[in-house]
Order: sequence, then structure tokens, then C-alpha cells
Amino acid sequence: MAGQHPIPKLTEEDLVSRMRAHDSSAMSVLYDMYSATLYGVVLQIVKIEETAEDVLQESFVKIWNSFDSYDASKGRLFTWMLNICRNQAIDTIRSKHHRVNSKTENISTDTRLGFSADGFKPEHVGVRDMIDNLNPEQKHIIDLMYFKGLTQSEIAETYNIPLGTVKTRARTAVKLLARFFKGRA
Repeated sequence: MAGQHPIPKLTEEDLVSRMRAHDSSAMSVLYDMYSATLYGVVLQIVKIEETAEDVLQESFVKIWNSFDSYDASKGRLFTWMLNICRNQAIDTIRSKHHRVNSKTENISTDTRLGFSADGFKPEHVGVRDMIDNLNPEQKHIIDLMYFKGLTQSEIAETYNIPLGTVKTRARTAVKLLARFFKGRA
């Protein structure tokens, strides 16, 4: 593809090491490797492209500034970054400013896969396929938590499901998804 720079091949350990050394070129590699996927997740939550771009940028600043807190023994780098992006997106949609602005935006009513045909789609990396392998209850919880930005308490309250049940379904689904990811790594 003309105009695009090839992404250097680095192991996750090399990338983490370079990020810990505050190597700004490693941040560029990190961005090139993960930004499209993370943008897709953020867009699922915030629903507005401009807002998703802002959230993604804020998230990468947070990733750079807090990289020393990443602990590889607790999980993969992508998962840590995904949580930062997801939390940043949820914080954004809960902010008063976003709620006021989103009322004036013309937002698509299709919230399940609200991407344009030429935009990023989670299917490109198999995330949606992996989630589709969960049982319906687990899939519903994951969709609500990770793509719609609801907390477990909000899910329990809104859908009249006991909080313990929501937590169990979420925990089981995350464990299954982790197995899927490990199988692909």
C-alpha cells in the first residue's frame, strides 16, 4: 500500500522494554500496531467519530504517561491498553459535556455495529467472531459492558439481573475470550 510505512516486527517483550525506556519510536510502533483496533472499540462506546478520535488520542497519551504501571504478569499489553481506552471512552460518555453534545448530534440508531462500510470493523481482527462464540447471556453482558459502556451495576439494574449473575457471566466470558486470544497468539 503506497504511503504507508511498514510496521517493524517487534516482539511484545521488546516493545514493552522500549516503552519502559521512554523510546518515542516505540510509541509510534505501538500506535501503528493497535490504534485501528482500539479506535473501533472506542467508537462502539462513544458512537461519534470525532469523539472517538479524541478519546483514542487521550488514551494513547495516558498509555505513554502511565506505561510504568503496566505489569506483564497481570495480562497482555493489548488487554491493558484496551482497558485504558475503554475506561476513557466510558468516562467521556458519562461526562456532562458529552451528554449535552450528543443530544445535538445525529447519531445512528444501529448501536451494535455502527461503523461505516469503509470504516474499521471488529470482524477484521476476529473480535466479533470470538464474542459470537459465547453463550447468549455472556455475549449480551460483554456487548453491554465493552461495546455500550455500561457498568455491571447498570446492567443488573437496567435488565433486572442479579448483580452476582452479571459478574459471573462477565468473568466467565472474559476467561473464555482470553482462551480464544491465547489460541491466536
